[in-house]
Amino acid sequence: MTEEAVRDILRKVIDPEIGINVVDLGLVYGIEIEGQRLNVDMTMTTAACPLGAYIVDQASMLLQQAFPEAEVNVNLVWYPQWTPEMMSDAARQQLGWM
Repeated sequence: MTEEAVRDILRKVIDPEIGINVVDLGLVYGIEIEGQRLNVDMTMTTAACPLGAYIVDQASMLLQQAFPEAEVNVNLVWYPQWTPEMMSDAARQQLGWM
């Protein structure tokens, strides 16, 4: 279980409203691995996102499947507030912003 492996799994979590994965959207704020404990801090593009719980559940489920021996905690945080500058170049290109 490495930070890179966790990010690879999280790239499978797609924001259904935007159609881009949560990593490229810049929604993953932190990954902390301590032994068999995995903590992921992530946010949504807006606090009013109606699919926030769904996206967090998807992330938790995929991480638990990938790392069944781990204690997985996905935490929804609101600071710092998400901005479009947090997106990867690939996400901006997919949205036609480049």
